[in-house]
Amino acid sequence: MVKRIVVMALVLLMCSTMGYGMEIAKITMPDTLSAAGSDLVLNGAGIRTKFFKKAYVGGLYLEQKSQDAGSIVNAEEPMAMRLHITSGLITSEKMESATREGFDNSLGENVESLRAEIEAFINIFKEKINENDIFEFVNVPGTGVEVYKNGAKASVIEGAAFKKALFGIWLGDKPADEKLKKQMLGM
Repeated sequence: MVKRIVVMALVLLMCSTMGYGMEIAKITMPDTLSAAGSDLVLNGAGIRTKFFKKAYVGGLYLEQKSQDAGSIVNAEEPMAMRLHITSGLITSEKMESATREGFDNSLGENVESLRAEIEAFINIFKEKINENDIFEFVNVPGTGVEVYKNGAKASVIEGAAFKKALFGIWLGDKPADEKLKKQMLGM
């Protein structure tokens, strides 16, 4: 009888935690994200730190889980990156600077070829950034990257080359944070 109660309690506990997502730094990243006409699954998530301060929790959403960063960056399929700001110290200026650095690292000498797209993307950070703001970057094949801030569409940046550069910020050879890259890849 006691064994049966323990088993039932464990089953209920497992069921009650399923479907809610992964919790990181008191932020819950949803298990799934409906985007680009697809139900995407959380591939992995982690926290971005800079100068020992927590900046945001980032999550990568794919149609099917993968640990192959190069394939993910180059794939022209539905996928999304979700950033949940965890610090009030993140300002528009700091986000703009970090994003420019990320594109420089992702593209190297080819950054000028996407200058207009990068500037259009960076415009989303001109508005004040607050703790708990959520940014989502959703790749929609044939359309481009849809950019959302707190659930509202802020912009669409066209082109597969831009998508590759954007996702390369976190998953490229010179990622913004190597530990976060591994966490997003589910390693």
